[in-house]
Amino acid sequence: MPITDDFRARLFPVLPRITQHFATPFHIYDEAGIRATGARLREAFSGTRAFQEFFAVKALPNPAILRIMKDMGFGFDCSSITELILARQAGGRPEDLMFTSNNTSRHEFEVAEADGGCILNLDDITLIDKVPTFPDTISFRFNPGAERDGNAIIGVPAEAKYGLTRAQIPTAYHRAKARGATRFGLHAMLASNELDYTYMVTTANMLLELAADIQRAEGITFSFINIGGGFGIPYRPEESPLNIDALGREVTAALADFERSHGYQPALFMESGRYMTGPHGVLVTSAINRKDIYRTYVGVDACMTALMRPGMYGAYHHIEVVGKTADTPTEVVDVVGSLCENNDKFAIQRELPVIDDGDLVVIQDTGAHGHSMGFNYNGKLRPQELLLRDNGEVELIRRAETVADYFTTLDYEPVSLRL
Repeated sequence: MPITDDFRARLFPVLPRITQHFATPFHIYDEAGIRATGARLREAFSGTRAFQEFFAVKALPNPAILRIMKDMGFGFDCSSITELILARQAGGRPEDLMFTSNNTSRHEFEVAEADGGCILNLDDITLIDKVPTFPDTISFRFNPGAERDGNAIIGVPAEAKYGLTRAQIPTAYHRAKARGATRFGLHAMLASNELDYTYMVTTANMLLELAADIQRAEGITFSFINIGGGFGIPYRPEESPLNIDALGREVTAALADFERSHGYQPALFMESGRYMTGPHGVLVTSAINRKDIYRTYVGVDACMTALMRPGMYGAYHHIEVVGKTADTPTEVVDVVGSLCENNDKFAIQRELPVIDDGDLVVIQDTGAHGHSMGFNYNGKLRPQELLLRDNGEVELIRRAETVADYFTTLDYEPVSLRL
């Protein structure tokens, strides 16, 4: 989806100055847009007894962005120890940190317990015995298998490596109680980039029904349910946005119904990542080459190592060319990078304004799973990240990688094992 008119109005007129100062390529994020989305999310669920968003750090693991989330009162959903460290450095307290890892080692649990710990959201029943010091609060991730459909990105639940089965769930809480847990949560994450809000409503109802079943079986109540992330954004111009207001109303009503039946209402947690930052970032790159063979290729100075979603998923990202108007002639082109892979393409057979060398090409909706999924194949170096502050200033929040960075891990004391 094209970026908001407000973001475009503040960004496009100053992009030539920004690129003159910082050079391309770069990701740039919009603080005002992120804060507006956070306020809207909180308002949508303001009717619940208690609500907390845990920003999915994997979407945009930059300290400057995490500090914005902390300032808005949000916590952090972490999938690794490194993400947990980032969240702690951004000011996350133990109660702000949801650690939802999978295939987790005992060492990782030991690190997670340091500095006051975090909320453990266990992905596997076997992990109960691998947690060295069992916490007071524990959550389990539920995988409903064939009971639910997934979607194209995350796959169907029955084939996913995540979570506990319905048969395992009661036993897991029984064993957690035996190890000393007294506060309990229940989590599910079943879809990614989902635009149908009713899917999330169904997930909330599913978790509430399961919570009631576990309460009857094990005599426990739930401090929270976590409906996960997966809130979608409309990448294509013709797509409609997620109806967050309807989602808020219907989930709030489901929680109220649960309270009438069971005498209490668990807090509502979620872990939106893409929804929070995805539309509020763009990858700005310069056209540097044009090649006419069987197709016309426009080469830019960014490549798939800065945004792998189109190559990995065939994902659509809207593209605009700065300075081109509706009257500019168009042509059908592939927009490509310099990686030695044929899927290094940001757009395939896309009708765009005629692009000349030096034009600024703005690849949109890169504020989530863009820079964070970057890599170094072909020795390519990941670009810088900038932040358009809500006061109009542009701040460097991550420098571009250098050749020296690439060779850092080759600078080590020789170690060998004689066999």
